[in-house]
Amino acid sequence: MSSIIENLYIFVLATFLGLEIIRRVSPLLHTPLMSLTNAISAISLVGSIVLLGEQVNTLSTVLGAVAVFASMTNVVSGFLLTDRILKMFKKREPKQNEQPSPAKQ
Repeated sequence: MSSIIENLYIFVLATFLGLEIIRRVSPLLHTPLMSLTNAISAISLVGSIVLLGEQVNTLSTVLGAVAVFASMTNVVSGFLLTDRILKMFKKREPKQNEQPSPAKQ
């Protein structure tokens, strides 16, 4: 019974941590949906690491490893996508070696 209470306690703390992370993300960086998805993925990553670390039996260890891989892929791809979105909003400066096109002269 104490194991269930401990797991519930960890889940609640991870949820509050995820909510605090979401609140601190600037809306100018990316949409609330994106930050919510990344936070949920991070929470599932922590849970899957705990599952992998317990090593109760072979099945739980294999499923934990699959869960760690899947949630880590989701977190990393979320950050890469956010980085790509932010690069779209940067002002592009012309290269210094570049000559203006003849049509513009």
